[in-house]
Amino acid sequence: MCEPAQAGHRNNNRTTDKMQRVNLFPLSRDPGDLHSSTWAEARRQHGAQSLLVRKRRRKKRSWACCLYLCQRWVENCRRADLEDKTPDQLNKHYRLCAKHFETSMICRSSPYRTVLRDNAVPTIFDLTSHLNNPHSRHRKRIKELSEDEIRTLKQQKIEEAFEREQATQELNESNERNTVSEEGGEEQEEEAVPLTLEERENKDYLKSLFEILILMGKQNIPLDGHNVVELPEGIFTSDNFQALLEYRINAGDEVLRKRFEMTAVNLEYCSKTQQKQMLEICESCVREETLREVRDSHFFSIVTDEVVDIAGEEHLPVLVRFVDDSHNLREEFIGFLPYEADPEILAVKFHTTITEKWGLNMEYCRGQAYIVSSGFASKMKVVATRVLEKYPQAVYTLCSSCALNVWLAKSVPVVGVSIALGTIEEVCCLFNQSPQLLVELDNMISVLFQNNKEKGNELKEICRSQWTGRHDTFEVLVDLMQALVLCLDAVSSDSSVRWNNFIVGRAFVLSSALTDFDFIVTIVILKNVLSFTRAFGKNLQGQTSDVFFAAGSLTAVLHSLNEVMENIEVYHEFWFEEATNLATKLDVQIKLPGKFRRAHQGNLDSEVTSENYYKEILSVPTVEHIIQELKDIFSEQHLKALKCLSLVPSVMGQLKFNTSEEHHADMYKNDLPNPDTLSAELHCWRIKWKHRGKDIELPATIYEALHLPDIKFFPNVYALLKVLSILPVMKVENEKYEIGRKRLKAYLKNTLTEQRSSNLALLNINFDIKHDLDLMVDTYIKLYPGKVEFQEDFIPSNNSEVTEDA
Repeated sequence: MCEPAQAGHRNNNRTTDKMQRVNLFPLSRDPGDLHSSTWAEARRQHGAQSLLVRKRRRKKRSWACCLYLCQRWVENCRRADLEDKTPDQLNKHYRLCAKHFETSMICRSSPYRTVLRDNAVPTIFDLTSHLNNPHSRHRKRIKELSEDEIRTLKQQKIEEAFEREQATQELNESNERNTVSEEGGEEQEEEAVPLTLEERENKDYLKSLFEILILMGKQNIPLDGHNVVELPEGIFTSDNFQALLEYRINAGDEVLRKRFEMTAVNLEYCSKTQQKQMLEICESCVREETLREVRDSHFFSIVTDEVVDIAGEEHLPVLVRFVDDSHNLREEFIGFLPYEADPEILAVKFHTTITEKWGLNMEYCRGQAYIVSSGFASKMKVVATRVLEKYPQAVYTLCSSCALNVWLAKSVPVVGVSIALGTIEEVCCLFNQSPQLLVELDNMISVLFQNNKEKGNELKEICRSQWTGRHDTFEVLVDLMQALVLCLDAVSSDSSVRWNNFIVGRAFVLSSALTDFDFIVTIVILKNVLSFTRAFGKNLQGQTSDVFFAAGSLTAVLHSLNEVMENIEVYHEFWFEEATNLATKLDVQIKLPGKFRRAHQGNLDSEVTSENYYKEILSVPTVEHIIQELKDIFSEQHLKALKCLSLVPSVMGQLKFNTSEEHHADMYKNDLPNPDTLSAELHCWRIKWKHRGKDIELPATIYEALHLPDIKFFPNVYALLKVLSILPVMKVENEKYEIGRKRLKAYLKNTLTEQRSSNLALLNINFDIKHDLDLMVDTYIKLYPGKVEFQEDFIPSNNSEVTEDA
């Protein structure tokens, strides 16, 4: 009796409260009718009641959400022992908190809010997470599973995730195709036709072949196997591709086993032609992953490296510079271009390959740089000129990875300079290959620099680096000449069996090359001429402020070189005297080059001295070329771009915030999102840094400026900084984004010339790029529909004879 009465009493109270709440606010329309205390009390009561109601509702919603999540997690984990439990039971017996989830599944969007990822699964429901978690002993014990069961469960999860992803992707593609014409609709209907069993097997078979090729590329395994000239009759030796294919069959690949179980052992499973076709598709797909990011960033620069030999053919390595979505400047390798002797043909193929084959829009190219030796420099300059004619904003510049003095020396069109640079590279390579040779060189330096140990120790450190790429390469070489010659002579004349025949032979050849007077004169003249550009080039590879101020010092450099050219007789006299003194120290005879004397035998003019000969053949053309090359590299357009570096706050600070970037930014006006507001935005940008807080440091590089939290509030400045950063002359601030060039050098160093492949090289250098096997398979089927049938792929091996019985 009491309980019903009490319940009725509670209900009456609720009704009364509700009526009070309903009648309260009509009275509140006119606060003047109520006493202030009555008004305040009514507001307080209503607020307390509303808060209680909201708390109850939130608690009820939270309870329902927990029930739903528990049930969903059980379904995702497929816990058979919990599937028959009700949501209430799950919530009651499995109270969850953050410790029941893997750390990677927890996303903290703010210090006060924690969100679980959509695929988060409690570890008490997950049957496999405890295997890799060292703290799992503190959790509830669950059933121990065998390796097969674990593998099965993981595979189920992977397949389900893949199916969901595929379904989402197909749905998106379907929605996109619905917006196209009726012809597109007909194609959609054709693609929607389910695959037959044979088509499915063919796809799985091709996918296995692509997986093998990708593995070979990543691990730098050449396609060909043993280099056997002749094999006994009837002996079959499989290449590396077939060996891996057979290994995979033996490891349990049922798709491949069904394909080849009835195939003769002396047949090639996959022809060379098909391998090449599949490799080209692999290369194209890998390159497309990088180029997709390049297109998203819009602007880019093209850089080529030294011409390399790939399987007996000369190729140009091509790299691309761009700023990615995370505002990082990257330099990635995208492929090789076949080199052509005719510069005009090379220019056409260069443009065609980049635009038509690779799909890059050169309208967005903002820089081009070519690192080549003197034999190719003039040809690549033609390429640069042709590109500039079509795309005036593709500024021809120096590359940050090459010192200016080395760049200039490589471009000098004098045969003697090219030969000297090749000799220097060979000397450096020989000593770097043998640590014992470096020890011998250290001992020789110690003997020669007894009175100047500081200089000797400095030279020892330099010898252990790639000193041929330094700004002061020729100064270092002149200082090392005597030590190098004496060390090589000692090695080549050593009677004890300390050195192998290769080192002894190379030491003799290089010693003879270094003690040629033609070589000595060449390096001494290069050293003196390039001394005028050494500080200028070093600043170009320094901090952003150094690059900015170096651009303003170019006029002084050119003025100095022009003065040298006007007084070349006097300067050359000093240079030749220095070369003579060095030759005397090395006991080298001072004479005209043998090839010149042989060419003029019997007709040699007595007035032709060594000094006059080297002035006309070496000093004059070298100085003239360097002056012209500096003007070409640092064109008016390039200098205007470098002047825009005053956008970097540290440069602004050094200029006392008295800058005028808008006058130099005209060349990039069409690249700006809001060019009409550029002047006002630059004013705001200067004011921002001029009146910054005392504890705020000015960003010193473009990299730091691009990563400012509020950089997007200055869209024009942001666009200008991105374009400036991709200029090849600007160095990559973060070394981990310059790995494309380093991996290219490593591949060329570690791979024999005859085993190099342009396709496999791209897979090896870009081994961390995602590979879409399904895309590769579909592309292959579309391009080569007649090659899918496996019966056509079996051909007799080149090193065996197939009899009629076989």
